Amino acid sequence: MMNRSSSGKSYKSSGRVRAAHRRNGQPRLRQHGRPATAHRHRGGQVAGSPDFNAPEIWHEPTGREEIRYVVEPPGEGYRHPVSVEDVKQRLELLPRKFTRQIEVIQFSRMTRKRALFPCYGMQWGPNIYLYPIEESLVESYVRPPLPAQRVEARMYGAEWTREDGYWQLRWSEESVRDFYLNNVLIHEIGHVNDERNTTFATRERYAEWFAIEYGYRP
Repeated sequence: MMNRSSSGKSYKSSGRVRAAHRRNGQPRLRQHGRPATAHRHRGGQVAGSPDFNAPEIWHEPTGREEIRYVVEPPGEGYRHPVSVEDVKQRLELLPRKFTRQIEVIQFSRMTRKRALFPCYGMQWGPNIYLYPIEESLVESYVRPPLPAQRVEARMYGAEWTREDGYWQLRWSEESVRDFYLNNVLIHEIGHVNDERNTTFATRERYAEWFAIEYGYRP
C-alpha cells in the first residue's frame, strides 16, 4: 500500500487462480507464504498497521490478460484525483513487463469506516486499489508529519501547515495528480512485481525504491 505511509506486502499472479480465505472480511491468497496485501496509509499512521480492514470488493485472480478498470463513486466530500484515462496513459510509459501481471485497477469509494484509517492506495494480489482524496484537496491530521512525509510532500509540490491545532497537507490539482500517477500508482505496481521480499520492511523498501526509480525519477 501506499503511505498516506506504506505497508508492503504483495503477491505475484502467475495466471493461476488462487484459493482465498476470509479473515476480518478480507480474503487471503495462498502464495508461498508471501503476504497478499499492502496498503499505503495516509498521514501519521504507522505503516503496516492492522487497522485497515474496512470492507472492500476483493477481485479474485483470474489470469486475465487485459487490465479491467472499476470505478466507484468517490463518496460525499471526496474526489478521484486521477481518471481511468490518466492511469492508462501512465501505464503505457512503463515497460510492459511491469504491467502485464495487473488484472484489476479499482477506483474505490471512501466509506465512513475507511475514512477512519484512510489510504492513498492498496495492492491485493494482482489488483490495485486507488482511494479518493478530500474534495478540498486538504488533508487534516492530529499527529505531525514524519520528516520523510515532509520531504515527500515537497517532492510532489504539496505543503504541510498547522492551523487551529491540526496539521494540514495541502495539494493543488496538478500536485495531487502528479503524486497519484507517479508515486501512489507506481508504488503499488512495485508491490505487484515484488517476487522476492516477504517481510513488511523489505517489501516496503522495494516498493518505495520502485516508485522513485520508475515514477519520480523519469
